[in-house]
Amino acid sequence: MVRRRVVVRGIVQGVGFRFALVRVARSRGVSGWVGNRADGAVEAVFEGEEEAVASTVAWCGTGPPGAVVDDVEVRDEPPEGLRGFDVATPT
Repeated sequence: MVRRRVVVRGIVQGVGFRFALVRVARSRGVSGWVGNRADGAVEAVFEGEEEAVASTVAWCGTGPPGAVVDDVEVRDEPPEGLRGFDVATPT
């Protein structure tokens, strides 16, 4: 079990990024959350098996059609045992 926090910068709000990411994460069995940040970035936390989390982080480098990703910042964190994957309240 691994946990990664990502911050995705670029044109990532208003293009369906969060909702596409929910579908991707759930389809891979990844738990966590995704939300818009006040600075225009999207932030997400992923927990799950290494391969599933890594492929979800990799997806963030492209995002859905309409997104233009300039940067993906990734940090490892200790897993908390999250269950499910949802959209979080904007921060």
